[in-house]
Amino acid sequence: MGKADAQQSFVDLMQLREEASDVWAGMSPLYPWGRVYGGLVVAQGLRAAYATVAAAYRIHSLHAYFIRSGTHEEPIRYEVDRVRDGRSFATRRVLARQSSGTILNLSASFQIDERDVAVQLAELPSALPEPKACPRSQWTPHLETRIIPALTERSGRAAAWIRIADCPTDDPILQDCGIAYASDELPMIAAMRAHPGRPDSLDAEPSDFFYCASLDHALWFHRAGRADQWMLHDVECHGLGSARGLTLARLFARDGAHFATLAQECLIRSPQADVPQR
Repeated sequence: MGKADAQQSFVDLMQLREEASDVWAGMSPLYPWGRVYGGLVVAQGLRAAYATVAAAYRIHSLHAYFIRSGTHEEPIRYEVDRVRDGRSFATRRVLARQSSGTILNLSASFQIDERDVAVQLAELPSALPEPKACPRSQWTPHLETRIIPALTERSGRAAAWIRIADCPTDDPILQDCGIAYASDELPMIAAMRAHPGRPDSLDAEPSDFFYCASLDHALWFHRAGRADQWMLHDVECHGLGSARGLTLARLFARDGAHFATLAQECLIRSPQADVPQR
C-alpha cells in the first residue's frame, strides 16, 4: 500500500484496504505539521467500523482516545472488534495501529432508525454572515474553513463554516465520515483562545505558541447531516486545568438543523512548563 497522495480526494482516503477478517488499512497524506491529522484517523476508524455493521444501522455516537502521534510514512491498521449486535443497536471497538503501537482507541455505537418524537432546542446563532463573506482558512484540499470573526472575539470561542471540499457523493456513510473528519478542526483553536498566553491573531497556529494535541474526542449524531455542504461549527472552551482544556461544540446545517454535538479534551501545554511531553 503506497503513500497517500495529497491530491487524492476525500472519498479516496476513505477507501480502506481489507487486510484480514475485520482488519482494514488506510493511509494519511503529509500534513503541514508533520503528524497525522486526528480527524483523519477518527474518520477512517469510523469507516472501518461501518464495514462490519448491517446497512440499516447508522452511527449515533463515537468516543475516541488519541494515544500516540501517527505518521504518514506507513499504513494505519484498523482492527475492529464486534462487541455486540443487538436488535436496534450495534457496538464496535476499533484500534488504530502503526509500528509505534496503538495510536487511537475508538468506540462506536450504531442504531437502526426509530420513528419517535424529534425535538430540537438548540438554535443557530442569529445574523450569521454567508460563508463566502468570511475569511478563508485551508491547510488541506479536503477541508474548507471560513472563520466567523464576530463569533470568535470572545475568549475561548471558535466558530466557522466548514465543509468537505471534495466529497461529491450521496453515500450517507461517507457523509458521516466527513463530519467526523471535520470535527477535529476547531476544538484546539477554542482552547488556545482561552489561554492567557494566546496570540492575538485568529490565523495563528497553536503549535507556534504551545505544545498541543487532541486527547479524547466524543461526537454524537442527532440526525442526518451532510459534510459536503456548509456546516456551522460553534465551539466553546469550558476551562483549562492541568495543561488540559475541555471544549464543547454544536454543529448546525445552514437551515438550522442541529445534527451533531462534539466534546473534546485538548492538551495545551505552555512552552515554559517543565514537564515531559506525552
